[in-house]
Amino acid sequence: MDANNRTARVAGLLYLLTVVTGIFSLIVVPSRVDAHGDAAMAVTNIVSNELIFRLGIASGALGYVAFLILPLALYKLLSSVNRDMAVLMVALAVACVPIYFVALANQMDILSLVDGDKYKQLFTPDQLRERVMLLMDAYNHKVFVSEIFWGLWLLPFGYLVFKSGFLPKVLGILLMMGCFSYLISYFAQIVFPHATIPSFVMLPATFGEIGICLWLLIVGVRKPKHAVG
Repeated sequence: MDANNRTARVAGLLYLLTVVTGIFSLIVVPSRVDAHGDAAMAVTNIVSNELIFRLGIASGALGYVAFLILPLALYKLLSSVNRDMAVLMVALAVACVPIYFVALANQMDILSLVDGDKYKQLFTPDQLRERVMLLMDAYNHKVFVSEIFWGLWLLPFGYLVFKSGFLPKVLGILLMMGCFSYLISYFAQIVFPHATIPSFVMLPATFGEIGICLWLLIVGVRKPKHAVG
């Protein structure tokens, strides 16, 4: 139990790091630089908030390194419940990591364009702004694709939590529902690009992920009431 509690708290810490850096890089930074399709304003916002933009890249990289290690810690904790589901959980989680790091390269390319004299000499201001917008779209599209895997890995993860006997079943249910929250959000935006996705759609994922993060970090694991079959 002591070893499992240590593993649970490591996983909780990694999860918390993933959540905090994700909020900063995926919510706070875009709120400072998003220009809603205005190329000139986008370049102005990035230049005037360059430190925030760079911190967003750094926090994104840190968060995804943590997210790469997180499923391995969870595998150590939950593989005894069902090894095949644990392997599936790890595979679906890590699948989005290379996609996101390619997206980070797009952000670094943006910095090269707006911060390098070489490119200012090669391109007119309008051409430079167009390239910045293309790279911003490329970044956003890759992050959007990652959303599929943000959802898919929660299904085996939630199942393992539910069946474990040493973690709350309600959190397992919320995590499994959270899988469909992400998938509904993703496919709704693909099929109905101008529709507004109701905020309640993402509530199971939000409560499930934050709940399991805090439970692992603060509570750890409890003694199973019965052996896992």
